[in-house]
Formats: sequence, C-alpha cells, structure tokens
Amino acid sequence: MTRRHDLDWVRVLAFGLLVLYHVGMYYVSWDWHVNSPTPVTALEPLMMMSAPWRLSLLFLVSGVATAFLLAKSRQDASGRPQGFLGPRSWRLLAPLVFGMVVVVVPQAYYEVVEQLPGGYHDGYLAFWGRYLAADDGFCDADGCLALPTWNHLWFVAYLWVYTVAVWLLARALPRRLSRAGQALGTRLGGPGLLLWPALCLALVRLLLVGRFESTHALLDDWYNHAQYFAVFLLGFLVARDTRVWDGFARLRWAGAALWLGSWLAIATYFAVFREQQPPQGLRLAMRLLWGLNQWSAIVAILGFARQLAPGDSPALRYLGQAIFPVYILHQTLIVALAHNLKPLQLPFAVEGPLLVATTFALAFGGYELIRRIPPLRPLFGLKHRERDATAEAPTPAAAPVREC
Repeated sequence: MTRRHDLDWVRVLAFGLLVLYHVGMYYVSWDWHVNSPTPVTALEPLMMMSAPWRLSLLFLVSGVATAFLLAKSRQDASGRPQGFLGPRSWRLLAPLVFGMVVVVVPQAYYEVVEQLPGGYHDGYLAFWGRYLAADDGFCDADGCLALPTWNHLWFVAYLWVYTVAVWLLARALPRRLSRAGQALGTRLGGPGLLLWPALCLALVRLLLVGRFESTHALLDDWYNHAQYFAVFLLGFLVARDTRVWDGFARLRWAGAALWLGSWLAIATYFAVFREQQPPQGLRLAMRLLWGLNQWSAIVAILGFARQLAPGDSPALRYLGQAIFPVYILHQTLIVALAHNLKPLQLPFAVEGPLLVATTFALAFGGYELIRRIPPLRPLFGLKHRERDATAEAPTPAAAPVREC
C-alpha cells in the first residue's frame, strides 16, 4: 500500500481552515461560547463557503485512514482484523477523556462568565470543581449548560464510534464488506461519483434536519450520524479503489463549478432571509442545494488534491504529527484569548489577525512542549515515542453552523 500524501495535505489544510473558521465564530452573529460585542456579519457569507462540507470531508478522509490502518493490522485465516481496536481506542479515548477533564474546561468557564445572567464571579478553580461534579445549575433563558462537556472534541467521540462500527463489520462480514466496496467502486467510477452521493446527502438533509437538531451529543444526533457515518463508510469502502480516486480528478472542475453556484445561492438565501422566515418550499429547496454543495465541494477538493498536492516532505511529516495536539488545544486558546482581548477594544482589522496568529503560535508552541514530555504524548493523541513519520491521527472538527 502507498501512503496517500494528497489526503495528508487535505487534512493539514482543513486544519488551517478550522482555526480560521473558529476565530470567525467569535465574530459572526451566530451563538457560540463567547461572542464579539461588535458582530461582523460581512464574514458570514465567507463562513458559509465551507460550512456545508468541511466536517463531511474530514469524516470521509478519516474513513480512508481507518481502512488503511485496518489493512495494516494482523488478520486471522478468515481475513478478520486482529489487534486493531485496542490501540485505536487508546489513541482516541485517552485524549477525549483528558480533554473533557482538563483542556475544554476554560471554554465552559468563559461561556458561563459571559452568558450566565449576572455573570459568574467565584473564580476558575471553584468552577472547575462544579464542572467535575456535573453541576447543572448554570442556566439561562435557553436552558442549562450540560457538564462535563466535550465541546469541539465531539468529533473524537463520533470518530471512535464509527471506527468501532466498521471494525465490527470487518470482523463479522469481511468478504461481504470487500465485495460491497468493489461494487460501490464500479457504481461510482463514472459520472455517478458526482450524482449519487450528492443525492444521498441532499435527501438525508431534506428528511432529517428538520426533525433532529444538531446536538453533537452522540445519542440524539441522528441527522449528523446519517450524513457523517455515511461519508465515513464511503471513505472506508473506496479507500483503495483507484477508479473512484481517478474519478475525483476527472470531475474536479465540474465539482468546483457546482460548489460555487450553490454557495452563491445559499449565501443569498441567508442574506435575504436574515430577519424573516422563508417560504417552506424555498427552505426545502435550499436543503437539497445544501447537499449538492456539500458533495460537489468534496469532489473538487479531493480531485484537485490528487492532481496538484505535493508528495511527502519534512513539512508534511511535521504538520501531520502536530494536527491532533493542535486541534485539541486550539478552540480553548481561541475562547480564552478572545475573552481576554475584549477590554482592549481593538478594531476587528487588528484583533482578528492577532487572534489567528496568536492561536497558531500558542497551539504549535504547546505541541512542541507536549512532544518532548512522554507522559503527555498519549493524552494528546501521539504515540509514546516520537516517530519520524506523518501521524496516523484523527482529523479535526469544526464549530456549529447556521442551518437551512
């Protein structure tokens, strides 16, 4: 098997976009953990350029990575994987638990400080104690804050659940799973690669998004499971099918054109109906268009990456190792920095770039520290000993977005 450096670059660039997006969440009018006192609504169309597809892309790439990792594991005489789930679970669940107990706590603290009626004045350590005790007393007009929380680390929990699901399928039905992948590769080897997944995602959104709110709470998040597990499984099944990946390259320009046109329509829709309810028929049409935007962007990105992405390099190996620790740290850094920059009352043109640059600097500085302390490495998704290779780490997640 040859390592897919094009997908490694996609993962790295998606992370860079992630930091920009989460900084943007502080400035737009959408609800977040903390919000700027002067919203910059002009950013919202730019945020919508990636909102429909970014998470789906990351889950698809994660599905491909899981297929490669599973293929590298030991197999019994029937082709069932051995020795995969334990190490993978440790790689995902240790950072998730540590992140919930330590890393994301400041996000909840600053959210309470800024949004709790009357504020919160007992200090961080007192809040941390109540956080660990699952205190349900932090309430406002919209409800009570559920503690402890995983905040942006919800992606890791979902990724672990989806990994267990495909592992069970590979254990129970290895030959059928292989045949399903071959049949899917045949079906998607032509123009169907652009049509059928887009139609599936559009129908999922049309049928489910109005019934199941996006919660990132795992147990009741059925719309998100329907779309994210679908693309994760798709990536897993077609990971090594060159017909599909050559199809992405052939259809990249068509995907880019469809993405651009659908983004313009979606951005216009939200601009026109910012303060009023749209007609129901138009809302449903936009849900279908959202699914088209979601998949056409993925086709374009994967196609251009296959054609243009550079191969292996020291920079890629470094960034690949850094992605997961930086992902774990970045949103807490953004929330804490944004809250503490408020008293300076800096203009957006100064504060925004400063927030981006400082987040990157502190997150990569944190990674440089973590990689040198062996007990910390597993808590941030790194193997106990440093390897001179691109990490097989999960890809990062993103913030909630405005829905249609």
